[in-house]
Amino acid sequence: MDKTNEKDWGLLNGLALAYVGDAIYEIYIRDYLVNQGQTRPNQLHKAATRFVSAKAQNYLMKEMLAEEGLLSETELLMYKRGRNGKSHTSAKNVDITTYRVATGFESLMGYLHLEKQTERMEELIQWCIKKVEEDQHGK
Repeated sequence: MDKTNEKDWGLLNGLALAYVGDAIYEIYIRDYLVNQGQTRPNQLHKAATRFVSAKAQNYLMKEMLAEEGLLSETELLMYKRGRNGKSHTSAKNVDITTYRVATGFESLMGYLHLEKQTERMEELIQWCIKKVEEDQHGK
């Protein structure tokens, strides 16, 4: 691919990155759930919420930040760009801090997807799936 046509997705605003990241992360989670044998729409929706809700993404992002060396400096920057974005909307049933951290999570996923860092994005998504499953079974 001609380098002159490539975009520097790191310059995109955090909310635009989050817009893409929300969609791509949800697709991976839906694929995971269907591959686990879940097929009923109501069951799928309920199961997906454990991974994709603002509360879940807030939890996962905080866990990622707590794990020393998990995220690169650029990944942290993309998270912060989304977290600090000035959104004129907010999620239902969560406080603004939870919503902003979740937006940062989505921004990170969007950045990795747009930069075609698929292997890294999938590595982090697998980490998230494992973390949610461990949390689910640990309780």
